[in-house]
Amino acid sequence: MRERGQDREVLQGLAERLPSHLLRELFPDREPQTIRDALLRASGAAAPAAKSRSTAPSLPFSRPDAPPASPGPPPGGDCILYTDGASRGNPGEAGAGAVLLDGERRQLASRAIYLGQCTNNVAEYRALLAGLELALQHGCDRLDIFLDSELIVRQISGQYKVKNAHLQPLYLQAKVLLQRFRGWRIKHVPRAENARADQLANQGIDEK
Repeated sequence: MRERGQDREVLQGLAERLPSHLLRELFPDREPQTIRDALLRASGAAAPAAKSRSTAPSLPFSRPDAPPASPGPPPGGDCILYTDGASRGNPGEAGAGAVLLDGERRQLASRAIYLGQCTNNVAEYRALLAGLELALQHGCDRLDIFLDSELIVRQISGQYKVKNAHLQPLYLQAKVLLQRFRGWRIKHVPRAENARADQLANQGIDEK
């Protein structure tokens, strides 16, 4: 379980690092600075004055039409990530699974996590976050991501807006993590092609 101090750090990081165009996309009725100030207040940090805000450029996000990455072994190379979330009851007992492969599809790591009570969509996002953290830990520079949740794929790729209040902070956390890769792509796959991640998500529930 994430400690409260870690939650504060995540909120502060979102306020300081998310580009304004993403904030406008998520909250079209509010000014980006208003959202940043709200995130900083929630983290317990004072909102900085406008003139003191960091102007360091953020890394560009990949787009759905980005060219395919060339294969190459990590560290510092290309990786493949499969993630899945499961919720028995929706909401109900939930788990997350992630499988990380290198460019030649050799397994680098896997993770099965018990999430407690949540919806299936929350579990899908939590699985994606766990997988992104796993990829960063293993030095992946470029990432091909595969999920069987079409909703999450379309939200991350910018085709759908995130309207659900429970999913918005998870979406923002995913976008912050994705900025740490040199390049990334995300794609929807049938459940049958995501069997290992699905198995790990259910394992997380069974082994709670």
